[in-house]
Amino acid sequence: MATLFVVSTPIGNLGDLSPRAAETLRAAHRILAEDTRRTRILADHAGARAPLVSLHAHNEVERVSRVLGWLEAGENLALVSDAGTPLVSDPGGRLVEAVAAAGHAVVPIPGPSAVLAALVGSGLPGDRFAFFGFPERKGRERALLLERVAASRETVVLFESPQRLERLLDDLAAACGPGRRVAVARELTKLHEEWFRGTLSKA
Repeated sequence: MATLFVVSTPIGNLGDLSPRAAETLRAAHRILAEDTRRTRILADHAGARAPLVSLHAHNEVERVSRVLGWLEAGENLALVSDAGTPLVSDPGGRLVEAVAAAGHAVVPIPGPSAVLAALVGSGLPGDRFAFFGFPERKGRERALLLERVAASRETVVLFESPQRLERLLDDLAAACGPGRRVAVARELTKLHEEWFRGTLSKA
């Protein structure tokens, strides 16, 4: 049976590509990639020669029928994002849903995850956590998210761009109180990996 492999890729350090992930990329008939230019570097590193096909937030829906056709023709496909585990604040959810609904196999190839790397390095409790992705930039949705974070008894993991981080920390301090513990991580797994661990007021 043809299979869609959902392959986790390094979040910055190519040395984190697992042997199984590399083998899967080499064996795939096609690699579905969020950014084919970035994935070409990874594919070359893994020794994968399969054609790269773009699949991103703006074309995912229109790609579904073509992907189903490839699977029906017996091709094994690998889905990757730019970094980390596909579908986690990245495209691919609609595709995986459609592939599974059509009766094709979907096999995850576990590996690097920015969410888990941030969690386990944070110094905050890791036994229970919630991941909310990128916060809404404004409006009622952002306010509701901040309320959820403030009320959460679990460690909460958020993504944010460097340009919007200061505003997010200010909003979190207002919603959660300045003494709430926080960790901020950037450039995870890379040469200039950097951490702040402390309170929201100090952050």
